[in-house]
Amino acid sequence: MKAPVGVILAGGQATRMGGGDKGMLTLGGQSLMDRVIERISPQVSDLCLNANGDAARFDLGLPVVADSIPGFAGPLAGVLAGMDWAAEQGADTVVSVAADTPFLPCDLVPVLQLASEGQAHPLVLAATRGETVTRSAKGGLVRHPTFGLWPVALRDDLRAALRDGLKKVVLWTEGHGGREAVFPDEAAFFNVNTPEDLQQAEAML
Repeated sequence: MKAPVGVILAGGQATRMGGGDKGMLTLGGQSLMDRVIERISPQVSDLCLNANGDAARFDLGLPVVADSIPGFAGPLAGVLAGMDWAAEQGADTVVSVAADTPFLPCDLVPVLQLASEGQAHPLVLAATRGETVTRSAKGGLVRHPTFGLWPVALRDDLRAALRDGLKKVVLWTEGHGGREAVFPDEAAFFNVNTPEDLQQAEAML
């Protein structure tokens, strides 16, 4: 199966961290973003960063793509930006990862691709089994909607949905026959939202 391109989602406002770019916070001597790049780069054929504002503030050697939907429309706007960039690269699929999740699985892409077998349009979200109750829980699974495999062919459908006000990732994925790929380690999707989370991540190292 052809390797997808990747998009690191860093377009949020990081309000719980006091603003700024969470991905540039340091964890164990490396930025969160560097840790994410280190883990996802070997799994994709190319990689970009979704971020809004002045792209020059990043010095990561990656192309920076901004949301095309105004008003911080959520992670799906970043996924769409990644899809549009993937289309320019001639790619069929894009894998999204969050910029503040330094322990993401090193087998993320192959597991997502395996779960997509038989789908006309590969559309899979990462999930774990656990007792965590979230808005993305389904049938005992906890979905991690910023980690997914997305078909470039549906980008115009997603664009139209976002312009109509859609913000919930799973509402769109379920409408297109999306699946879940179950990963064994919930800690792999631990994300740094607050200063306390950063302390916990230090302990997890």
